Amino acid sequence: MDRRSIAVLSSGHALVDICQGSVPALIPFLIARRGYSYSEATALILVMTFSSSLLQPLFGLITDRRSISWLLPGGILVGGLGIAAVGAVSSFPLTLAAVAVAGIGVGAYHPEGARNANYVAGTKRRATAMSLYAVGGNAGFALGPVIVTTLVLTLGLGGLVWFAVPMAIGALLLFLELPRIDALRLETIAASADRAGKSGKDRWLPFTGVATVAGFRSATYFGLQAFVPVFMITEMGTTDAVGNAALTVLLVAGAVGTLAGGHLADRVGTRPVLVVSLGVVVPLILALLEVTEPLAFPLLAAIGFFLVGTFSISVVLGQEYLPNRIGVASGVTLGAAIGFGGLVAWLLGLLADQTSLTTVMIVIAALPLPGFLISMLLPGENVLRQPLEEPA
Repeated sequence: MDRRSIAVLSSGHALVDICQGSVPALIPFLIARRGYSYSEATALILVMTFSSSLLQPLFGLITDRRSISWLLPGGILVGGLGIAAVGAVSSFPLTLAAVAVAGIGVGAYHPEGARNANYVAGTKRRATAMSLYAVGGNAGFALGPVIVTTLVLTLGLGGLVWFAVPMAIGALLLFLELPRIDALRLETIAASADRAGKSGKDRWLPFTGVATVAGFRSATYFGLQAFVPVFMITEMGTTDAVGNAALTVLLVAGAVGTLAGGHLADRVGTRPVLVVSLGVVVPLILALLEVTEPLAFPLLAAIGFFLVGTFSISVVLGQEYLPNRIGVASGVTLGAAIGFGGLVAWLLGLLADQTSLTTVMIVIAALPLPGFLISMLLPGENVLRQPLEEPA
C-alpha cells in the first residue's frame, strides 16, 4: 500500500465531499433566510445526490475502459464552483442548478478516485486502504457544515462565494500529483499481472446484494444528515450552530468508525463487521428520540461510528464481486446507492411536511433493517485477492 498516493486521493475525496456535506448544513439557513419549505430544502439534497450519483456508474464504465486522471482535480474544481454559486444566486431554480453543477463535480471524482485507491492498495490490506480513502470523504462531510456555518453566520449566504478559493487550490495541488499516481498505478497493475495473469470472474448476484445494502445505508445516512440539525433545533430547542455541530459530531465519529471498520474487516472479514454495524444502528436512532440535548451528542457519535463505518466495507465488497469492473463497482456503491439515499431524503422531506419530525426520525430508524437482513446473506469472504487489469 502506497501511503502517499492514498493520502493524496483521500485529501481529494475530502474536498469533493466538503461540497456534498455542505448541502445538508445549508438547509436550516435556506429555510430561515429564503423561506424554503422542508420539501424544497431537501430537494437540494436530491439534486446533489442525483446529479452526482446518476453519472458515477457512467464515469466508472468509461474509466474501466480508459483511465481519465484529470477527472480528479476537475471534479474538485467544479464541485467548489457549484457550492460557491449558491451564495451568488437568489432564486430557488438557480440554487437547484448551482447544486446540480456541484454534484457533477462530485460524481466525476468518486469512481476514478476509488479505482486508483484500489490499484495502489496492494493485495492484503484493501479494506484498510479503502478506509483511509473513505475517511477523507467522512472528514469532508464533517468539515462541510463547519465551513458553511462559519461563512453564513459571518458573511451571510453571499459569503459562500469564498468557498471556491480552497477548492481551486486543492485542485491545483492534486493536479501536480497526477503523474506520480499514474506511474504507481501502472507499476502495481503490471506487477499483479506478472504474478497471476487474468482477473477473477464477476459475480453479479452478490454485487446486487451489496449495492442494495449500500443503498439502504445511504438512505439512513442522508436522512440523518437532513433531519438531525432540524430535529435538534425544532424539538430540542437548540440554536442553528448547535444543530449543525450535532451533524459534525455524527460525521466525525463516522470517520473514526470508517478507520476502525476497515482495519477490523482485514482481520475478521467484511461481512461480520457489516452485519454487526447495521444491526446496532436501529436502536441507537430510536433512543435519540427520547434523550435530552447533552445525551444526544454521545448517542449521535455512536450512530455515526457504526453507520458511516460501513462505507468503505461496502465499496471493497462491491469491487471484490466485480474484479473486472472496478470503476463500475465503485460508481454503483458510491453513486447509485447514494442517489437512492438522496431520493429517500427528499421523500422524507415530503413526509415531514405532512406529518412530524418525530415520525420522520422513526422511519429513518427503520431504514437500516433491509440492509441488515441482506448483509447476513452475502458471501462471507474477505477483501479482494484478485490481480488487477488496467483499461486500455
